[in-house]
Parts: sequence; structure tokens; C-alpha cells
Amino acid sequence: QVQFVESGGNLVQPGGSLRLSCAASGSIISIYAVGWYRQAPGKRRELVASITSGGRTNYKDSVKGRFTISRDNAKNTVYLQMNSLKPEDTAVYYCNEDYQYGNLYSWGQGTQVTVSS
Repeated sequence: QVQFVESGGNLVQPGGSLRLSCAASGSIISIYAVGWYRQAPGKRRELVASITSGGRTNYKDSVKGRFTISRDNAKNTVYLQMNSLKPEDTAVYYCNEDYQYGNLYSWGQGTQVTVSS
């Protein structure tokens, strides 16, 4: 059973950048696609970016061109570089297997991203 620990969230001004990290307790090599999800207050959790073991990426339209997902299988870590942040990016961010390719693992605690002036 893989467990995920997210970090890197913070309060940032609009237009700013953050880099989130997701450290897995076990090997992520066996996970075909890993994704970053977010959940804003009062809204459902949504998938914003995912990356396959081969490096193919997919993004939610609203973050395309601003967010970049990457994975380091040797370090069992997945990253999310977020640039040009907007207030609507405010949410708790989580990582997990991409639900479109497999069953979800247990959710971690997530990391809070707040975009505000």
C-alpha cells in the first residue's frame, strides 16, 4: 500500500509561483499514472494534472500552460510546478493515482495553496 505525503503549499500573491512535492512511502514505478488533485472549499475534488510512467502528461484546461507535473521514480516523488497562480487556484492539493487508470490509494493530508493579495 502506497501512502502519499504532500508538501510545498503556502500563501502566495496572484501571479506568483509554488512547487509542490509528493513523496510516496513505496515505489511509484508500478503506478502507471500519478496525478495531482485539488479540492476548493465547497467543491468536489478534481484532477488537475497527471503523468504516466513514460512521461506523458495531461492537464485540466484551466491550468494548461501554467502548471507542470513531473515525476522522479528513483526518489518516489511527484512534483507540481505552479506558475502565474490565480485566486481560483486556491485549494488543498493532493496526489494519488490517476483514477482513470487504476484504483485510488488512501488520501494523504494534502497541502494548502492560497492565492491572495
